[in-house]
Amino acid sequence: MTDDPGRTAGHGTDDRARDDRARDDLADVVDERRRLLALAYRMLGTTGDAEDAVQETYVRWYRMSDAERAAIANPQGWLTRVAGRVCLDLLGTARARRERYVGPWLPEPLPAGFFAAGTGAAATSAATASAGVGDGSVTAQTDVAADPLDRVTLDEAVSSALLVVLEAMTPPERVSFVLHDVFAVPFPEIAEIVGRSPAAVRQLATSARRRVAAERSRRVSRAEHDAVVAAFAAAAQAGDLAALTRVLDPDVMLRSDGGGVVSAARKPVLGAENVARFLLGLLAKNPSDRIEPRATTDGTGFAVVRGGSLIGIVNLNVVAGRVVDVWIVMNPEKLGAWLDCGRSAPR
Repeated sequence: MTDDPGRTAGHGTDDRARDDRARDDLADVVDERRRLLALAYRMLGTTGDAEDAVQETYVRWYRMSDAERAAIANPQGWLTRVAGRVCLDLLGTARARRERYVGPWLPEPLPAGFFAAGTGAAATSAATASAGVGDGSVTAQTDVAADPLDRVTLDEAVSSALLVVLEAMTPPERVSFVLHDVFAVPFPEIAEIVGRSPAAVRQLATSARRRVAAERSRRVSRAEHDAVVAAFAAAAQAGDLAALTRVLDPDVMLRSDGGGVVSAARKPVLGAENVARFLLGLLAKNPSDRIEPRATTDGTGFAVVRGGSLIGIVNLNVVAGRVVDVWIVMNPEKLGAWLDCGRSAPR
């Protein structure tokens, strides 16, 4: 017991203030999870790997003592840097894992707006798609962000088209580009993560940016993309080989990712006629399958539904009015985001 009531009251106030700061910091750390998942997905290409990376990031946070955490002035910045290092380590082993992967490896496709609140930009609602299945018509309705640049960041930065480009980069290139161009992390901080000088990191990001710019220069408008998708759907549903061939680029490539878990083509299918015959053969072989338009981060795509269960997502890459890539993901481990289409982002 003390003889100084003022001192006791002062200590109580200090303790309460310290507890309030601790609660605020904890809330900030928990709120960061969504953004960290968006960051890790862009670096790793699947939500499963992203979840693992974020989990490891939080393990390292809570492994520290209360005093060590309290000494960190910017918890969000600390979490971002650590998540970047974790992703860099995972990317270092990814090539070996890809070599053991059964068949082509594709990024995990996501519903439009899945990471709408994940980068700190204005949130956008998930896009919706509707179809007149009987006549093969496909119409996409997309909610537009307050700033068009927000949609570039939120949707196009997680599109399959961009992730395929990112997959071809070296791990330091990919980490530098994602951290700087998408999440605005300064080059000196990225340099600490990748173990390079700030000047070297700037060059890595510039090299990555050139690749991304080349991909974006080929990109058509969302309206043109969806118009080509509609023609593709109409030809496929009618079983019209000639019409389907016309909507495909002569050098089109079809890749199907089953991951060795489900049956899928283990080698790419090349050429318009080969791809058209392959697709029509799949539809003829599985006449009870429903092909339903869905809004993806690439624009309108398709869900393959069998017996009431979603078994695949089909995305199309459109350039100059024709389909240049057909991406079919059937690996169940990469379809989790579609099991609950009511959500727009991970919790």
